[in-house]
Amino acid sequence: MAIANVTPDSFYASSRTKAVDQVLEMIDQGADIIDIGGESSRPGAEYVSEEDEKARVIPLIKAIREHSQIPLSVDTRKSSVAREALDLGVQIINDISALEDDSEMGRLIASYGAQVVLMHKKGLPRDMQNDPCYEDVTGEVLGYLDGAINRALEAGIKREHIIVDPGIGFGKRHEDNRQLLRDIPRLKESGCPLLIGLSRKSYIGNILDAPPEERLFGTLAADMYAAQKGADILRVHDVKAHRDMLDVWGDLEWTG
Repeated sequence: MAIANVTPDSFYASSRTKAVDQVLEMIDQGADIIDIGGESSRPGAEYVSEEDEKARVIPLIKAIREHSQIPLSVDTRKSSVAREALDLGVQIINDISALEDDSEMGRLIASYGAQVVLMHKKGLPRDMQNDPCYEDVTGEVLGYLDGAINRALEAGIKREHIIVDPGIGFGKRHEDNRQLLRDIPRLKESGCPLLIGLSRKSYIGNILDAPPEERLFGTLAADMYAAQKGADILRVHDVKAHRDMLDVWGDLEWTG
């Protein structure tokens, strides 16, 4: 899953997509899904209005569809944004609130037969890193995701259309992120595909003492670990580097 941010304030400046050409390059490099975001969810980020978010993501969706039918995901918490995206053929809604922020979101996704990503976070982006605390981070995340899955099912979303995300970096301390990655096999107990999004995040930066621009190799190491542990989807900024990594790993793992 390749990240296409159309925001002015995403934490990694190079991910701020300005033109469809950048997305088409990601497709050429081997992306399987394009995840379009019009509202930054970095720590400290503020809420974006529906109008501003639509103005950012809808033109990009239309432009992509003139060139490609690649599966598209939209990273939004707002049903009005999701509806316009789904009308344009978007197949996945990536909701970092796990259907909690907008009471209409679950039923809307179900009515289109679309897929949903349900993510765990503690607090809101603007305050989620203000002293988060867990006794058993994996158990607490699993409990939350089980509740989110039930919420989706009650809204009419099919179980096979649900993807879960433990929310690396969303209201988590360094040791929490590390434990969640180590516990990927446990996180897969929900039976839903598991998405891991750690690309160039502060978890990597804390280990390397490096800014986002210098976190590619660390990201590749962490994503390789996540893939080996059983992650089903990797959400990434650097498509070619990850495609090369996964292709080589796949060749080494091949037993035919």
